[in-house]
Amino acid sequence: MILPTKPSYAGYRFPPEVISHAIWLYFRFPLSLRMVEEMLAARGILVSHETVRQWALEFGQALANQIRRRLPQAGDKWHLDEVVILSAKSGGLGKSGEGGHPCLGARQPV
Repeated sequence: MILPTKPSYAGYRFPPEVISHAIWLYFRFPLSLRMVEEMLAARGILVSHETVRQWALEFGQALANQIRRRLPQAGDKWHLDEVVILSAKSGGLGKSGEGGHPCLGARQPV
């Protein structure tokens, strides 16, 4: 089995945090390369959109693999705290299991 390796940022002008943040912005949000360039420039980091493109090609797959690894798996437990149901029959909102509590705005039977 081949173990995944961390990308090597050796030989790059910018620190790994800047490179990974630029790649994360590009892939996480629907941003163009020039928009990522402008966002980094607003933080005082001067980098061209072509550099961001090269970083995305070089390190993008490794970042995507890391994100996919952190997603919830099928066996993870999910807990539901509270359920609010809108019922056309009762004419209002009500919490599940409370049977039309007057404080929740449900209509009372006449």
